[in-house]
Amino acid sequence: MRIDIITVLPELISSPFEASILKRAIEKGLVEVHFHNLRDYTDTKYRNVDDYQFGGGAGMVLMIEPIDKCITELKSQRDYDEVIYMTPDGTTLNQKIANTLSLVENIIILCGHYKGVDQRVRDAFITKEISIGDYVLSGGELGAAVLCDTIIRLLPGVLNDETSALTDTFQDGLLAPPVYTRPAEYKGMNVPNVLLSGNFGKIEEWRENKAFERTEKLRPDLL
Repeated sequence: MRIDIITVLPELISSPFEASILKRAIEKGLVEVHFHNLRDYTDTKYRNVDDYQFGGGAGMVLMIEPIDKCITELKSQRDYDEVIYMTPDGTTLNQKIANTLSLVENIIILCGHYKGVDQRVRDAFITKEISIGDYVLSGGELGAAVLCDTIIRLLPGVLNDETSALTDTFQDGLLAPPVYTRPAEYKGMNVPNVLLSGNFGKIEEWRENKAFERTEKLRPDLL
């Protein structure tokens, strides 16, 4: 998989890819992540990529020309399955979206900034608009990092135990059950006996029941 991220702040988004699972995935050659500074696609003296909005109003808007140049250059080199715009008014990211995107080959992610992008960018180039929640960030960079993490961890070979992702919260429409590790007893708090029994049929039944109970209590909207 290849992910190209277009941003005015590459230094803000690059750090999550320099550690942990994302770094290992890149080093293993399981994913390529490239950052493109939008300011490299403008010819103005001060490398401007934004301007005042027509009709007046507070907030600057990212201009269409540098975005067009960047996306056009990338598309001249390869085909892309999706051109994604990170925006608060997009479709809220969920596990189903992450699962679907983990199956594609090439993705462009455009990070919004300031008041957003010229609407013509959204009309002409964007195939999918994604939000990470009903709130506003200073830019789309952090949202793009979240999206990439949800996708990359699903790629075969990224996690040491590939079955781990299959038992995550939301994969089966339920929250994950409680999990425990050593010691079996700590300050009077004990691990449920069934998890120590070695009876994997009973353990699986317990986990399924607990997953349903937690979902019913914490996220009944999922049922």
